[in-house]
Amino acid sequence: MHAPFLILQTGHPTARMRRHGSFAHWIRVAAGLERDAAVVVDVEHGEALPERAGFAGVIVTGSAAMVTEHRDWSERSAVWLAEAAQAGLPLLGICYGHQLIAHALGGEVGDNPRGREMGTVAVERLPEAAADPLFAGLPARFAAQATHLQSVLRPPAGAVVLARNDHDACHAFRWGSSAWGCSSIPSSARCTCAATSAPVATRCARKAAIRASSKPMCTPRRWPGACCGASCGTRAPVEGAVWVCCRRCPRRGPGSSRGIHG
Repeated sequence: MHAPFLILQTGHPTARMRRHGSFAHWIRVAAGLERDAAVVVDVEHGEALPERAGFAGVIVTGSAAMVTEHRDWSERSAVWLAEAAQAGLPLLGICYGHQLIAHALGGEVGDNPRGREMGTVAVERLPEAAADPLFAGLPARFAAQATHLQSVLRPPAGAVVLARNDHDACHAFRWGSSAWGCSSIPSSARCTCAATSAPVATRCARKAAIRASSKPMCTPRRWPGACCGASCGTRAPVEGAVWVCCRRCPRRGPGSSRGIHG
């Protein structure tokens, strides 16, 4: 039996989005992890950080909080993550998690002088990413979902910046051999179907899962950006995709009230 992944939940969806589940749920589905393959710790609501031993890796979610607010739960998590990174435990931070890992490792996080970046954005993969275990397979330019007011203004010492765009000079970075941060997110609201396309975060999470747990590689699931259209006609179904469907959709998965199915 493979060791589970730890998902540090640092925030929660807006009220109207909670019917689709938590950030941790979205990430687990995007990464292709079964329920028993992930342990969720809600650090924002005060749950205790566990011992590192026994986890294959850690994924840190997004949040409406700001790293520069230095909230107690966030600072405790930063210390834990810095120790985990130094110990070589694989880490993937998404959005707030991206910023929190950078802060934990000595980087600078602050308000982006260009303001909020939100929606489907074009991201450039940098030459330094050509040999990166997670980013090497991405095209030179790709679309990703993002929403953030703050950015990593200065990466941690020794970090390699892997992706950028005109709005954010550090869209993704790697520190050491197994700690990544990326400002794209695997799920966010898009109309009532609440489906997205976040190639970087989904691919990173999936590859990190495969890499750390030694599972055989399989085709990453996709978040196509709309309901599967089984009843509402929003979009025709695509074989092998993962969908977050609207309430009218009958293809919501057995026993699921959150509209997520494969």
